[in-house]
Amino acid sequence: MHDRTALGPADVRDDVLAAMVADLLGVEDAEPTSSLAVPVDYELPAITTGGRWWVSGTAAVDGHARPFRMFVKHVHEWSRSPLFASVPPEVRDWAAGMVPWRTEGAVYRSDLGDRLPAGLALPRAVGVHDIDDGAYAVWLEVVPTVAAPWDLARYRHAAHLLGRLAGSHRVRELADIGGHAWDISRYVEGRLGHQVLPILGSEEIWRHPLVAESFGPLRPRLLQALDRLPALCDELLALPVLVGHGDACPNNLLVRPDRDGFTLIDFGFFMALPVGFDLGQLLVGEIQLGRGRADGLAARDEACLMSYVEGLAAEGVDLDPVTVRRAHALHLLIFSGLSAIPFEHLDAEPTDALQAMAATRAAIARYSLDLLDQTG
Repeated sequence: MHDRTALGPADVRDDVLAAMVADLLGVEDAEPTSSLAVPVDYELPAITTGGRWWVSGTAAVDGHARPFRMFVKHVHEWSRSPLFASVPPEVRDWAAGMVPWRTEGAVYRSDLGDRLPAGLALPRAVGVHDIDDGAYAVWLEVVPTVAAPWDLARYRHAAHLLGRLAGSHRVRELADIGGHAWDISRYVEGRLGHQVLPILGSEEIWRHPLVAESFGPLRPRLLQALDRLPALCDELLALPVLVGHGDACPNNLLVRPDRDGFTLIDFGFFMALPVGFDLGQLLVGEIQLGRGRADGLAARDEACLMSYVEGLAAEGVDLDPVTVRRAHALHLLIFSGLSAIPFEHLDAEPTDALQAMAATRAAIARYSLDLLDQTG
């Protein structure tokens, strides 16, 4: 019995499924006798993701029944996302080209997995299939993972491996694989220029119950940073460019069963990036989602930064920690600190839980401003 209707346009022909199952199982021929697609329970929206599913079933291999399971992800250009409706009509054509939605498919079609430093891996793709000119589906092996605490040692280990990733010459050879021209200035011009800056410049936002108490004391410093934004962006663009995962939060660093490394997922923003870029999401990515506390940021940050620098050196890239720390400070402010206000919840009732989130986000903004001052 087969029921893959949940996949919609991300489904494939039965013969294509058979070929992928044979590849997955490492056999010459496999005939799926059953298959079922079930949506993945995943609460985080992504502007280029049209859906995620588990596809499991049974296949006949040499007269024996063998189970199989795969993860399927529908990726599309971001103009197809329901969230695109919030983009002002006058900039929609420009905005549609800002997000590198093709990159993830290009990564899974490449040999990046063979180039990653020891300790890092990515899921093996058994198929990347175009749906139309603006979408494709990625079919991946299901990788084994374990639930493990993100203590200081794990953060240090992740930072070291991300430093090796950034410093690896073989990985950098694929930095432009997505074919998308993008740099920091596009983010500043795009999300910050069209969404964040106008909101922060309004009087009304600072009177909002989710903003006034937590972010009010930071208002002068945030607005001063906005005034300096062009110069800060230019400074960051002048720093060494290596390569980065682009969204290296713990949620995208799956702990492997050996606990000595990570399987990287979500390569949508893998590209050439200024040194230290991945440290920002490693430090605050989970906290922004309400999955961690902001206390101890400075100690964890310093430990991660030094481990990252050591990772760079292990790949033959010797940079002064002062340079990397300054790059990290600029990244953290531009990509996290300035947009820390919980814009997505401003229309909701300011519950105690949302007030706590706002306080945590404010702590991230405060830390980013402090780090900028300390490194300037």
